[in-house]
Amino acid sequence: MALKILVADKLADEGLEFLKTCGIAFDVKVGLNETDLAAVVGQYDALIVRSGAKVTAKVIENPGLLKAIARAGVGVDNIDLDAATGKGILVMNTAEASTLSTAEHALALMMSLARKIPAANHSLKSGALEWKKRSAYQGTQLAGKTLGVVGLGRIGRTVATRALAMEMNVIGYDPFFSAETALDGKVKLVRDFDEFLGQIDVITFHVPGGDATRHLLNRDRFFNKCRANLLVVNDSRGEVLDEYALADAIKEKKIAGAAVDVYAVEPPPKDHPLFGLENVVLTPHLGASTDEAQTAVSVEACKAIVAYLNRGEIRGAVNAGGIRLDLPPDEAPFADLARRIGRLLAGITDSGI
Repeated sequence: MALKILVADKLADEGLEFLKTCGIAFDVKVGLNETDLAAVVGQYDALIVRSGAKVTAKVIENPGLLKAIARAGVGVDNIDLDAATGKGILVMNTAEASTLSTAEHALALMMSLARKIPAANHSLKSGALEWKKRSAYQGTQLAGKTLGVVGLGRIGRTVATRALAMEMNVIGYDPFFSAETALDGKVKLVRDFDEFLGQIDVITFHVPGGDATRHLLNRDRFFNKCRANLLVVNDSRGEVLDEYALADAIKEKKIAGAAVDVYAVEPPPKDHPLFGLENVVLTPHLGASTDEAQTAVSVEACKAIVAYLNRGEIRGAVNAGGIRLDLPPDEAPFADLARRIGRLLAGITDSGI
C-alpha cells in the first residue's frame, strides 16, 4: 500500500515541494476540528502539524495507519504526548530549525527594553514627544551588565554567545547541565536559583514548559530575591513567570522592567496586568516568526516524516512511541555503556552530541 501523509496546518511552500519530489502522496486539510481530524487521521501513515491543529487523545483514539506525527516548530503543547506514546505513535519536532530566529528575538526584546525603544518610537510618531524632554527615554547600557541565561540548550547557548560578543558578563542556570561552565569556560553555572538571581542584571528564559519550570519567577522571588535593576525577558513559555506578580513587581519598582513574548493564556486577555505599564515591551508570540525560520521548520518537518517512513530514521523525537526498548541481554550492556558515555560527554562539550 502506498504511503500517505496528512498536512493539517499551513506549511511553507518549500515543505510541500519537498514532499512532491519524494513521490509520497499527501493531502492538505487545514482548519479541521477535533471531530473531523479524528475521522480522517487513521487513513494516513503520518501527520504534519504546526500549532493550529490540536492532536488530542480523541483524535488518535483509533489511529489506524498513523505511525508518526511531526510538529513544524519547537513546542508540542498541541499534541497529547501520553496518548501518542500509548498508541505507539512517534512524535517529532523541528527545534533546531528556528533556533537562530528565536535567539535573535530574545536579544531584540532585551535591547528594546534596555533602551526603551518601543516607547520612544510611539511617543515620537504620535506627536506626543516634547524634544527637550526626550531624556525620559534614557535607557541603560548592556555592555558590562550580567546576563543570566536560564536553560543552556540550543537557544540559550546561542543567546549567550551573542551576549558575550556584546561584552556582557554571562552566567547560566540549568539543573540538567552537569559541567561547572559552558561555552569553553566563558559562562559559569550557578546551581542555586536564588543565588543566581542575586548576581544578575538581566534574565532570559529558554526552557520547556511543565511543572518543573512553572513560576520559576514568583512573587517571593520578585519581591525578595531580585535586584531592583533587573530586566526580565521571557521568550520561552508563558507559565515560567507569574505574570500578575511580575506586574506588581514592576509597579512597586522591585524590578526595572520586562519584555515578554509568551503568555500563560494566549491570546492574553484585554485586561492583562502587563498592558499599560511603563518599562514593559510585549510582542504576540513572535519568537520564531521570520521568513527563514518558518520555511526551515516546514521543510525539516517534511524531511523528518519522509526519513522515518522510508528508512525508519528518527529525527527530533520527543517521545518513544513505536520504539522497542526491551533489548535482548547481549545488547543491553552496550545501550547502558552508550548512556554513560553520553552523560560524560555532555559535561565536557558545548556543541551537543
